[in-house]
Amino acid sequence: MSWVNAVEVYYRVERDHGRSEADEVLTEMRRKIELDLPGTALMVETARLKAIMPIALADCFAIATARARDLTLLSGDPEILDRDVPCRVEDIRST
Repeated sequence: MSWVNAVEVYYRVERDHGRSEADEVLTEMRRKIELDLPGTALMVETARLKAIMPIALADCFAIATARARDLTLLSGDPEILDRDVPCRVEDIRST
């Protein structure tokens, strides 16, 4: 997972549940998930995706990160699920 997407999770949890909960979620994420600090190549790939897809920049980071690591992107976001993206995607809405 990109740090960009971790930041998105953090701010949403803080907004909905408070800073303490957001801190706990981030701590737990860091224990379980390797968070990538995007380098130049990943940022350029993200920009290229954004140039051709009208989706959120954070979604482009998630797609580019999954593709770069040859991983399946877990998502419930229709913006991602309803498009042909350059990585494997698993719909988590029903799980």
